[in-house]
Amino acid sequence: MTTLWNVIRVNTKKEYVEMKRYFANTLSLLLTFYIIFLAMFFGIQVIGDPAEAGANTQFIIVNYIFWYFAMMTLQSIGWTVSDEAMRGTLEQLYMSPMGAWRILLSRLSGMIFIHFLIVILLLFLSMLTTGEWLNLNPAATIPILLLTIASMIGVGFMIAGLSIIFKQISAFLQILQFIIMGLTFVPLSVAPYLIAAPFVKGVDMTRQIMIHNYTLADFSISDYSWLIANAVVYGIIGVSVYLACERYAMKKGLLGHY
Repeated sequence: MTTLWNVIRVNTKKEYVEMKRYFANTLSLLLTFYIIFLAMFFGIQVIGDPAEAGANTQFIIVNYIFWYFAMMTLQSIGWTVSDEAMRGTLEQLYMSPMGAWRILLSRLSGMIFIHFLIVILLLFLSMLTTGEWLNLNPAATIPILLLTIASMIGVGFMIAGLSIIFKQISAFLQILQFIIMGLTFVPLSVAPYLIAAPFVKGVDMTRQIMIHNYTLADFSISDYSWLIANAVVYGIIGVSVYLACERYAMKKGLLGHY
């Protein structure tokens, strides 16, 4: 357990140091997302119904924050594998006694922690810009968020598995941005079938807490069943797909190729 904690700590520090060292890139990322939010916000003011402007703004804040967080979580592990392969260090990960999947999970955990802090910054900046303040209830949002992240990690490992085999999947990751946008922006009331998609139920429940002041007691057994099942199923499928891709790559000798 101590060894695993050290791996998580070191990889979290690594991700932080890289973001700090390439601060211009990190700053441009934040500015880009903030500008996108401003475009959404002012678009609502121009073409939206003035009577619904406040509710629509709150809706956009929550969805935009989750879009950023989900995109960073799902894409980071894929970019990690591609970068390691490009640098010629991917095989070194598989020489570690900890196992490559634990190292990737540690890096993903570090990225989630760092981007969670960035999300908090963007959230307050967005609320300050618009003057619309959401219901921030950590006691209600954190448990739901943890289960939501579990399903995100599962999908992230699926992407990592594809990256190990195909190495360069940047085009797919770019398309994935718009898929994630659809999953975070479309409410379940409009497309109830999306309840089976990864992390959508968690986003919807968090939206209810932040916008409509829900508490944990306001959700039904069905809500929690879907949330937990989503986390467990996608978590198991994600790791299974990754391990299958890993075995295939080893069998075909693909780890050293780019």
